[in-house]
Amino acid sequence: QVQLVESGGGLVQAGGSLRLSCAASASTVSNYNMGWFRQAPGKEREFVAAISWTGGSPYYANSVKGRFTISRGNAKNAVDLQMNSLLPDDTGVYYCAASAALAMTDRMSQYNYWGQGTQVTVSS
Repeated sequence: QVQLVESGGGLVQAGGSLRLSCAASASTVSNYNMGWFRQAPGKEREFVAAISWTGGSPYYANSVKGRFTISRGNAKNAVDLQMNSLLPDDTGVYYCAASAALAMTDRMSQYNYWGQGTQVTVSS
């Protein structure tokens, strides 16, 4: 069983930055594509960013493109999300997820493991 643990959330003013990290309990996740999702209060969980198991081919939701950067460490069992120029609309619980699908995906159903989430609050 793979466990994913997120960290780095917090309260920040609009325009500020945060860096989220996700660590996996098992090295097997190094062969998984990784993604970040978020869920704002009263809204459905939505895709934010994904990166391949090699650490390449990152892609992003249009709402965060140019502001967020996803990356994974050399050991490939951790993934980070650098968030810059934060907006109040970025507020929500951010979840790390691992997918065994062959192709990277923004579909929640294609992710096999999920973390518990970390709260990000952006004040205006």
